[in-house]
Amino acid sequence: MLSVYRYILPEVNEQLTAWKTKAASIPDGELRTQALASIATKQFHCQGGAVYATAHLSMRHVLIPLIVAFQTISDYLDNLCDRSTSLDPVDFRQLHQSMLDAVDPAQPLHDYYAYREEKEDNGYLSDLVRQCQASISLMPSYMKVADQVKELVGLYCDLQVYKHIRKELREAQLHQWWHDHHHKYRHIGWNEFAAATGSTLGMFMLFLAACDLDLTEEQVESIREAYFPYVCGLHILLDYLIDQEEDIVGGDLNFCTYYDSLEITVERIAFIVEEARSKILFLEHPRFHRMIIEGLLALYLSDPKVKTQQQVKKISKRLMKNSPLTRLFFWINSMYIRTTS
Repeated sequence: MLSVYRYILPEVNEQLTAWKTKAASIPDGELRTQALASIATKQFHCQGGAVYATAHLSMRHVLIPLIVAFQTISDYLDNLCDRSTSLDPVDFRQLHQSMLDAVDPAQPLHDYYAYREEKEDNGYLSDLVRQCQASISLMPSYMKVADQVKELVGLYCDLQVYKHIRKELREAQLHQWWHDHHHKYRHIGWNEFAAATGSTLGMFMLFLAACDLDLTEEQVESIREAYFPYVCGLHILLDYLIDQEEDIVGGDLNFCTYYDSLEITVERIAFIVEEARSKILFLEHPRFHRMIIEGLLALYLSDPKVKTQQQVKKISKRLMKNSPLTRLFFWINSMYIRTTS
């Protein structure tokens, strides 16, 4: 935690400041608005993701620019699909080609705005892609994780297409998608699978692993099994949990609303927490990954949104009940929020 506050957060903020300056130069008003808004309202995604650099501080000059650039692409495209001018799945798929290009240094750049009216971004999205490709090229073992990274990015891109299309089409598309994958994930529900695909944490963990010259295939497989769907699923289910109220108002899809009751919500999230805690024991440095899990619980459950939602408040108390480490991180994060707000 000391390394996070001493090294990681200041360097993340430097990266974000540079990308904010670049975003401010975007000629198209709509693209500029969404790029600036994504940084202003979602910078904590970059801050949280960059925690993975604490596990390999000597490679943080590679990991932090990569994680910040990749997460910034994700947040920017989420805004373009969620809050902007299009409902076209072809447009969404083309935009997200940038994420697939970003994790493959051999890929040429594409015309990511080919299917939308707004096009002039002064190279903003392409520059983000190039930064990711340049950072990945410096990782000694990236080829050992490349297939897993591309698969997770592909699932992430699928989700962004299906969840942002016209409301009357969303659930049918998501259920068909789940039908294609459910045989691999029999212990979770369709909404939990979809939530897991929306997390970038599995990709960030694989980026970290790629910095290890002696990485083995067995280690890569253990990372995949722990992070997808469990750590990733926990990440996004917590995000949806605290956003339920505003998503209902905005008519946005929320995977936590598909649980039938408060008790089932607690039971399912608790199951995913325990599976994540169990599977990270097979990874290198399990205490680091335990910090990630408890940190996720603390980060989301200490969010000010929780105080205004009674049902979420009850779930929060139950999830923290048996974890002194979560309660400690909850207190630390609450103090940080107070001192920075």
